[in-house]
Amino acid sequence: MRVMIAGSSGLTGTALVEALRADGHTAIRLVRRQPTGSDEVSWDPGRALDPSVLDGCDAVVNLCGASLGDKRWTGAYKQELRDSRIEPTEVLAEAAAKAGVPVMISASAVGYYGDTGDKEADESAPPGEGFLATLCQDWEKASAPAERAGVRVANIRTGLVLAPKGGILTRLQPIYRFALGGRLGDGRQYFPWISLTDHVRAMMFLISNSEMSGPVNLTGPAPVTNAEFNTAMARAIRRPAPWVVPGFMLKLIVGEFAEEAILAGQRAIPAKLERAGFSFEHSTIREALDAVFDSGGS
Repeated sequence: MRVMIAGSSGLTGTALVEALRADGHTAIRLVRRQPTGSDEVSWDPGRALDPSVLDGCDAVVNLCGASLGDKRWTGAYKQELRDSRIEPTEVLAEAAAKAGVPVMISASAVGYYGDTGDKEADESAPPGEGFLATLCQDWEKASAPAERAGVRVANIRTGLVLAPKGGILTRLQPIYRFALGGRLGDGRQYFPWISLTDHVRAMMFLISNSEMSGPVNLTGPAPVTNAEFNTAMARAIRRPAPWVVPGFMLKLIVGEFAEEAILAGQRAIPAKLERAGFSFEHSTIREALDAVFDSGGS
């Protein structure tokens, strides 16, 4: 199998490339610089992609997007978040359509649902409100050219990816190790998580399963609240986490990101994956965190 991957330098992209190659597949990385080997192809996400670069590809995977939490959500950074997602998705979808690539896996996020409170959100749940929900909706719409051309498109609505290196745990581990961890706000907001192992396994499952298309939640089967996540982190790291960070303080420090992505949450469940027979290696937050720290998470 030959797979073209955009956004291959990120956490999930790097892991996907490694997993594909370990299984004997060919993973080609789209890069924004001069290629350094035969496994790389240069592209400019702001320009049309020559469809011929996708010749012979069995799938294209789009994981492009600037990090939501790297900077304060100023007007300029909001535009960067949109530009880094929507335009590359459109470019890849149009190229996949012209090249006749069988399947396109395109990134999205559970932020699509807005704040769901304690109500479960499977893939049939309606979109939410706010900047993040609108961003996800527009992000998914950008893959429409491929879908219209008959490409099987799966929009992966990803939760918080738990990995030994990189992602949210890299930021949280030092805080917890110094016993400074704690509940955020009232702690009732849901943290929809997924282990990096299962995220990669799910993407490969979607590539090979011809029945899977449309939105697919890439989250663990047992979402937890922030308070439950805090307890699980404290147990996994063997440190107390007694603190409470008031919501008003988070809003003051982080701004709009806190309101939409920290103090709000989604009780998202992977209904389509489970109906299709996907089996999670880490089905609980405890299993996922134990796997992280047992594998060398620092």
